[in-house]
Amino acid sequence: MYKSDYFEFFSPVKIISGEHALSTLNYELDRLHVSNPLILTNQSLDELKILDTLLTHIENKSINQRQIIKTIPNQATLEIVKKAAQRYEDLECDGIIALGGEAIIDTAKGINLMISEQIEDLKKLAGVETAHADMQPFIVIPTTSGTGSEAALTAVISDQKNKNDLEFVSSRLIPDLAVIDPKMTFALPPRLTASTGVDALVHAVEAYTGLQTNPLSDAYAFAALKLIGKNLRELVNDVNNQKYRVAMNNAAVMAGIAFSNSHAGIIHAVGDACEKIAGVSHGDALSVLLPHGMFYNLKFDYCRNAYQDILLALEGRDKFIDTDPDDRALIAVNAVVSILNELRAITGIPVTLEEIGVKRKQFEDIIDKAMHNSSILNSAGQVNRIDIKSILEASF
Repeated sequence: MYKSDYFEFFSPVKIISGEHALSTLNYELDRLHVSNPLILTNQSLDELKILDTLLTHIENKSINQRQIIKTIPNQATLEIVKKAAQRYEDLECDGIIALGGEAIIDTAKGINLMISEQIEDLKKLAGVETAHADMQPFIVIPTTSGTGSEAALTAVISDQKNKNDLEFVSSRLIPDLAVIDPKMTFALPPRLTASTGVDALVHAVEAYTGLQTNPLSDAYAFAALKLIGKNLRELVNDVNNQKYRVAMNNAAVMAGIAFSNSHAGIIHAVGDACEKIAGVSHGDALSVLLPHGMFYNLKFDYCRNAYQDILLALEGRDKFIDTDPDDRALIAVNAVVSILNELRAITGIPVTLEEIGVKRKQFEDIIDKAMHNSSILNSAGQVNRIDIKSILEASF
């Protein structure tokens, strides 16, 4: 399969990772000239005292309660973005801090677009590289280890009135700073730790095997795969282990950087469609679809060659050497299946689409949705409806 040697790679986010990473926050706020930030989070993170942990690290800033929005829903929406943007302007804020997962980070990205572009209707900016203004200072403190949103140039915001999701893709959406501190993810229970870890695994696998791969994204994806292979199962068995937690945090952000630059593929396209049509968890859908999507890709020489490297990353040098070259791609898929099986034994993550509530009568709508996902264009071969249906049937 022909691939151009031309590529683009962009990742301007400053990453501070590890124990005591939050202790740098005051310095970083000063560096970004932020003295009056708007803080976004949700009620759960407030109840878990994670918000309190953040506030203790910015205690030399004068933060009042109106600067903290604790009601961000599990899906970024145009309505919440507009209300929060108005709060930003009313309080004359000068920066945004997103504390949470993907929905909170996407909400922050939408606010940044509205404020920076001085626009009333965010829908007008949907699409690719529609933003041109200088953005507001933007800091992300992730509380999950999977989405990679803290390093991504995308945001998905729901237009609930018209019942559709708007996708925003722009290099200007990438945060200025990601603070990745293990104390902010310790609250994740084993089940959610497993689910978000699988999300990072899919990002890394598809970033490494898509048509837009390049040497830089490959380096990030391969490093993420090595960390996932060594640490995901161990972390799920011991969710309070700081060493494993830091490793998976780093794997998530590296996988996010990788797939932001080389894109996702058919697994993510079908997973996103299942999420939108059937209302299932993103991580659950990917947990079910991952092995079946990889088995589908085995028919392409390009993917089989890439899967050999995935075997090396996940299982190590000895396993790679001991495996016949003709079998390495298949054994790589089996290595992924082995990880999933162990996670299922520990936490009960799902095995089938039927188990998580996807119905066979929804398949046509899921296929329609997946076929319009840009990730399809990054998959090996020309994906058609029959291909997606075969993956759904195998996963059901």
